[in-house]
Amino acid sequence: MTEPHLSEEISGTIERIVYRHPQTGFCVAVLSLGQRSSVTVTGHLVGVNPGEQIIASGKWLQHPKFGKQFEIASHQQKLPTTLVGITKYLSSGLIKGIGAVYAQKMVSHFGDSVLDVIEKNPERLQEIEGIGPKRAETIAAAWIDQKYISTLMIFLQEKGVSATYAAKIYKKYGNAAIALLKENPFRLADDIWGIGFKTADKIAQQLGCLPHAISRIKAGIVHVISTATGSGHIYAELQDLKTKTLELLELTDEHEPLLKNALHELHDGQKIKLITFQEQHFITLSSFYFTERAIADITKTLLAHTSAHSFDLNAIYKKLSTNINRGISLNEDQQKAILTALQSKVMIVTGGPGTGKTTLIKELLSTLDEHHVRYRLAAPTGRAAKRMMEGTRRHAMTLHRLLEFDPSTMQFVHNEKNALSLDFLIIDEASMLDIFLMQAVLKALPHTAHLILIGDIDQLPSVGAGNVLNDLIKSGVVPTTRLTHIFRQAQDSLIIVNAHRINQGEFPVSNLPDTKKDFIFIKEEQPENLFGHLQHIYKNIVPQRGFKAEDSMVLVPMNRGVAGTFNLNGQLQQFFNAEPQPGVSHHGTNFKVGDRVMQIRNNYEKLVFNGDIGTITHFDADDQKMKVIFGDRDVLYETSELDELVLAYAISIHKSQGSEYDVAIIPIFMQHFMLLQRNLVYTALTRAKKLCIFIGQPKAIAMAIKNNKGTKRTTFLYHFLTSDLACRS
Repeated sequence: MTEPHLSEEISGTIERIVYRHPQTGFCVAVLSLGQRSSVTVTGHLVGVNPGEQIIASGKWLQHPKFGKQFEIASHQQKLPTTLVGITKYLSSGLIKGIGAVYAQKMVSHFGDSVLDVIEKNPERLQEIEGIGPKRAETIAAAWIDQKYISTLMIFLQEKGVSATYAAKIYKKYGNAAIALLKENPFRLADDIWGIGFKTADKIAQQLGCLPHAISRIKAGIVHVISTATGSGHIYAELQDLKTKTLELLELTDEHEPLLKNALHELHDGQKIKLITFQEQHFITLSSFYFTERAIADITKTLLAHTSAHSFDLNAIYKKLSTNINRGISLNEDQQKAILTALQSKVMIVTGGPGTGKTTLIKELLSTLDEHHVRYRLAAPTGRAAKRMMEGTRRHAMTLHRLLEFDPSTMQFVHNEKNALSLDFLIIDEASMLDIFLMQAVLKALPHTAHLILIGDIDQLPSVGAGNVLNDLIKSGVVPTTRLTHIFRQAQDSLIIVNAHRINQGEFPVSNLPDTKKDFIFIKEEQPENLFGHLQHIYKNIVPQRGFKAEDSMVLVPMNRGVAGTFNLNGQLQQFFNAEPQPGVSHHGTNFKVGDRVMQIRNNYEKLVFNGDIGTITHFDADDQKMKVIFGDRDVLYETSELDELVLAYAISIHKSQGSEYDVAIIPIFMQHFMLLQRNLVYTALTRAKKLCIFIGQPKAIAMAIKNNKGTKRTTFLYHFLTSDLACRS
């Protein structure tokens, strides 16, 4: 660019926003100066929308590519006064309930007084055809909200924070938002999903919080512990916690005495707990400690409590072992598992694909039916519950539905004071249970009930914190049956053969005599060529094998990189949904009607959960809302909530847990090396129901299969089950 001229002042009407950075608020816009003259302006135009008038101070620049531009240093904005400006303003989507059509109708009817009508006499909006009492009320409320949000946006921008969070913050705190942030800005990291500690810390320091303030250090400690749970840990080793906290806060070792004081204050205030084990100290949040402790205590109570039923085990064993139970033959391990389930109040069945877990469940249910025993089937996710229902032909549901989550109280209806009405609870895909969901299940069980956990211990552990199934099995306290025999019909499948080969550290094979051709390995050394292979698979292999694209999924080790979900989703969206459709752009992602999307956090108010996959069916430009169908449920999203969704033409292997797809396409390259481990590849392969396609470098696959170390999670459930280990009070 050429050297700027002296500072000047210009005024005009924002015609359109050409570009707005989602994080910084930097804008490129077209400003109408009147008399058919317009200019490109750039700068941080926080809260500015098409149709608004601004007075801007700044400098003229000559951009080498885009020509003459005005760089805004500061600006004032005011509501539009011309009919054209008002129409643009109302058509911008800023006010829910008003789109281009209603904007034109309102301006035609009320002229330049329409904004006064919205603010002072919104009931008059019903004079316009199509606007009833409900829409008029929505528009009036949105107008008031937007005024507060604009004020909040300016407040955030002054603190160097992206104004894109304003709508979320306002939704949480209402008109008290600015006052609450001034009082304790660190609450943002806990209360608003998507806002991290760094953002809250930036506001705090802008408000005068000193770098070494005890409140800042305490918030940093809590954040480091919470971050550890994102990797599945429940506890942080004390010295590691100190090091990471000092790094996070950009403090030095000389501030360690302040760090110790902060730890003492958190401990004295019952915010954290300390456990000493093998001469090492571990810290966790009190809620995490009590959750894991409760799992151990309730499990031991259940095991000690008398069952509500007694069974004639000899008669049942005779029936199971004489091979007359509807012609189904059970091996000794399956028979043992059923008898154990009838005797023990808590038990676990684990095993890989093809080892007869579903057959075992069906026979157990038949036995319970014959004895008129009340039971319920459940799984951690909707997709896992659907698979359970298909396999057993009995009704199954998600654990959240079984426990009946109440959004008004943010608690489960069923708990220790309102137990479930059942005698047996059978949970499939138990490897997905984190400590919080497991505790909720145990609290809701009657002490006389039986709990049966079914899962594959060789899969990835839960996405959430803890290592529940592994710790329960390792403890030896809970009776466990491990199924290892692969049934003959399962041996015909290369998917199942290769799953067990991988589990034994062996490379998968693509061709064996007398097996289905349900596994394909496409060798490819260059990740850049991956999309070409995906196009070929979807255009040729998938339809030729009789499958549908919507019944397939690309499963990837990680999100970033050429072969990551972010890049692949953009490419696959263009492949599957290239035609223009109603939709909205949010933080760089274009969401369109017809897109497959995934929820990436638990949203208890909407009752959609991390990993749920749905399809966008409708976008309302007037109300700025998007409808997504998840199975049998329609869920509405406001535009400020769209960071809870990502495109789901390709998803991470971790997010695929509990699911099955007719076709699973799994790219594995060396660029994924940080995450390559055996249970990751094993989990991906076992998501394939009828066809699995590996694409990538043999070296990368071999590296993953060889790496059987996994990631050790710092938990103490095993110790709580097997010893008297306690926290330091």
